[in-house]
Amino acid sequence: MILAPAERIRDYTARGWWGRRTLAGLAAGHVAARPTAEALVDPPNREALCGGAPRRLDWAGVDDLAGRLAAVLVDHGVGRDDIVAVQLPNIAELVALYLATARLGAIMMPFAVQYREYELAQLCAFAGPKVFVTATRLIDQPRAALVLSLRDRLPGLQAVLALGGGVPAGAVDLDAALTAATPRAASDNVDANDIATLCFTSGTTGTPKGVPRSHNEWIAIAWSTVEGAGLSAASRLLNPFPLVNMAGIGGMIVPWLMTGATLINHHPLDLPLFLQQIATERPDYTVAPPALLTMLLMNEALLARADLSSLKIVGSGAAPLPPPMVQGYHDRFGITINNMFGSNEGVCLLSGAADVADPTARAQVFPRFGAGGFDWALRVAHTQSTRLVDPATGVEIVEAGQPGELLITGAMVFSGYWRNPEADAAAFDEAGWFRTGDLFEIATDDAGRPRYYRFVGRAKDLIIRGGMNIAPEEIEALVAGHPAVAEVAVVGYPCPVMGERVRAVVVPRGEARPTLGDIVGHLSDLGIAKFKLPERLDLVAGLPRNPVGKVLKTELRKEG
Repeated sequence: MILAPAERIRDYTARGWWGRRTLAGLAAGHVAARPTAEALVDPPNREALCGGAPRRLDWAGVDDLAGRLAAVLVDHGVGRDDIVAVQLPNIAELVALYLATARLGAIMMPFAVQYREYELAQLCAFAGPKVFVTATRLIDQPRAALVLSLRDRLPGLQAVLALGGGVPAGAVDLDAALTAATPRAASDNVDANDIATLCFTSGTTGTPKGVPRSHNEWIAIAWSTVEGAGLSAASRLLNPFPLVNMAGIGGMIVPWLMTGATLINHHPLDLPLFLQQIATERPDYTVAPPALLTMLLMNEALLARADLSSLKIVGSGAAPLPPPMVQGYHDRFGITINNMFGSNEGVCLLSGAADVADPTARAQVFPRFGAGGFDWALRVAHTQSTRLVDPATGVEIVEAGQPGELLITGAMVFSGYWRNPEADAAAFDEAGWFRTGDLFEIATDDAGRPRYYRFVGRAKDLIIRGGMNIAPEEIEALVAGHPAVAEVAVVGYPCPVMGERVRAVVVPRGEARPTLGDIVGHLSDLGIAKFKLPERLDLVAGLPRNPVGKVLKTELRKEG
């Protein structure tokens, strides 16, 4: 399925921005050249996550697993353009499924392991997967049985494939099916412009939006990590982020495929285990949220027991980076912290040492990639264009210090939301530039040149809790269904560890006095993911509003 306009494909191909390589084709190159080189390592706690002993695979083993998975998918009716829903932790089978679907020209639709009945039913009904791949259990929660319970609402779902023992009746034992399968080679008719994945972003609305991305779009954006982290076939990448969106796919899986490095997985983010893997697996590159890096740097007792000597570069983002933290890792350990800013749609800014040598400055500014007039080290600076516009008037901002919305176009930007023309109309301007909803200002260098962007804030009303996006409107709509709630507004409040947590501000109905436990119980009964649950409840007589009745969430945030 190709969604990019033919003119765009011709233009970007002629420029050399897009090519013919698919994700499966990238892997095949390493299988042919280095079949016995270590390629993929499971998290050591795999048994606790979903069962099974941790696996270490060379490129030949990855090829075999992907081929067997492709064969099983075909046996259950999956072909070109069919959607395969997947909910697995960061294990070898999840990674190999990206290659298996790529071999078939199918579309991988990954879900975070935190998603439960509410999210799975909503998103599967919207996208219509043919097959759902999961595990019998995810930690201590039955998952294959949960998916089977949704089948009446998903008429297009033909099979549920489950890893792990004790597969429930109605599901396919994937372990047994893989053992019996004959590996299937890649199809000859998969185009690099075909859609490879369908991921979901909460955005600012209650209904998540599907973000389809092609092989070429993934490769174009992954160059930022490959070059910004100096990756090669000798690199060892430690990945603690869920392999379900831009951070995990564009920041880890695709760079791994482009370089032939070793990918070492971790899940869920657990600092002691994370440090243990750094000490034993000896990665030279990893990623981590700013709060975790700050907490570790301030914990002298933990640092005394940690061995960070293998690390050269750490990528961090999703929240502003504290300059003392970036400077601290440089001074104490010689570790470069790369400042990263991106989105599922294809926004790509990276502040690395090659472009911003000073650690303190690197924490605060990004190169004005694609703005023209400056030379940068990374090729993504030349395969995209960016500009700032006044959010109210749309007039372009060219002076330093004036906030504006970041607009972007180029090789890594997606072609539009999945079956959502209304969202596309709001997300792209008349010339086809993507409106990020993020506010930046132009910042000058020491010579007074307008060389950088500085992040100002989010125009979009997202809550980002531990790197997971939460749409307030979704939570508001569900809380409003509680009989004791007359009105509700949901905002984030600062947290030194998670970045933000969820706060519900409720106007009670009549004499009712709902508690946080009441609200959380109501949402839990609806099957919503735990990371979205409010962790603070404030009861108020009325919500602050402007003259036309819009809730002033800026006022509520000030109170937080």
